[in-house]
Amino acid sequence: MALQQSIELALESRIGEGGLPQAALDEALAKVGEAMKRLADDDASGRLPLLHMPRTTDDLASIREAAAFLRDDATDVVFLGTGGSSLGGQTLAQLRDYAVPGAGRFTESPRVHFLDNLDPITFDRILHKLPLSATKFVAISKSGGTGETLMQTIAVLTALERAGLRSHPNDLFLGLSEPRRDGGRNALRDLLEPEGVRFLDHHTGIGGRYSVLTNVGLLPAAVLGLDIAAIRDGAADAYAPFRAGAAAKDAPAALGAALNVAMAKAGKGITVAMAYADRLERFTRWWVQLWAESVGKNGHGTQPVAAIGPVDQHSQLQLYLAGPNDKLFTVLTTDVAGKGPLMDEKLARRAGEPGFGGKHIGDLVAAQGRATADTLARNGRPTRQIHIEKLDERAVGALLMHFMLETILAGYAMGVDPFDQPAVEEGKILAKQYLAQG
Repeated sequence: MALQQSIELALESRIGEGGLPQAALDEALAKVGEAMKRLADDDASGRLPLLHMPRTTDDLASIREAAAFLRDDATDVVFLGTGGSSLGGQTLAQLRDYAVPGAGRFTESPRVHFLDNLDPITFDRILHKLPLSATKFVAISKSGGTGETLMQTIAVLTALERAGLRSHPNDLFLGLSEPRRDGGRNALRDLLEPEGVRFLDHHTGIGGRYSVLTNVGLLPAAVLGLDIAAIRDGAADAYAPFRAGAAAKDAPAALGAALNVAMAKAGKGITVAMAYADRLERFTRWWVQLWAESVGKNGHGTQPVAAIGPVDQHSQLQLYLAGPNDKLFTVLTTDVAGKGPLMDEKLARRAGEPGFGGKHIGDLVAAQGRATADTLARNGRPTRQIHIEKLDERAVGALLMHFMLETILAGYAMGVDPFDQPAVEEGKILAKQYLAQG
């Protein structure tokens, strides 16, 4: 397995007061075990198509074909969409330095942009700076009715017209939305199909925040030249213990779900994911939406917090160590020891840090990740550790599937539906009413 999970530093037997008693974990494991039976039924019946995605291959050719269209003669590819329609793609794109501080500016053509937040100043400036004749656009909305995506798309069509490019938007645009239902409307299709724009079908049985293994997440990955089959292979690795009938304690995602359920019951109302890698920053943001929108219902759930190490050691760790003991921590590390620039011994001595001499930057980052987990545990802060041997497509696919399975099982065990988001829908409806009222 590309992922190694340990919950030892979260247990009372290891860290003392603040840790989880074994009896509480066993109780949660029993609940998650029942949830695993439901998951197995979901798989066997086909009610949960997400479970079939890791071993699906018949759509990969169409994804690669669409990616080739987007790359052809393009300097820039822009993905329009928000939330689950964007964050999964961004997570995978970070393997090719997307939004990585500094390095992201040196990415090879085509440059990929995800315009997921509807900020009028940002969007206007980007439209004015993009070379529109050499830019391809992808509009993504499962239902076709996402207000932000529709406004973005209308704005792009208008910009193309002003640039004299409106006569052939089908050469510059691609849509991704679920098929039109009989007698039903799909606003995104209504907007783009009359322009001759081609559409890829969004999977009707997989919602946005779970869609990273579908064309929604894999299309941006393919544009960037990533191995999309390996991403699914990694997801299959994470699901393999479930297909093999493993007990909850022996299936890493189920054990993670039980840990979260037990901690929530014990009053740990906040769960923090701290990743020691720039290329996992968007993963932590993807996970925040996944967890918050899936389990935060009916008075249940815990508050997800994203953090990146080592930088957030300087902004959050003081609170984590000396503030309220109301959190579960997950520290994610990668195999970076021995990587990065080598520290000159003379310069290290001049800086007053002779211990740096002959060491790599990766050596310090590896030491910091280990030290943070141990320091949290020594201060009675329950901490889970996840180590990734090699941060590549297969590993990220496994990581994504692990956390989707963990979230679904936790929702089932808490007695909530991990697939709807009724409170969010209320806000969307009200926003459209306010917009119409001016």
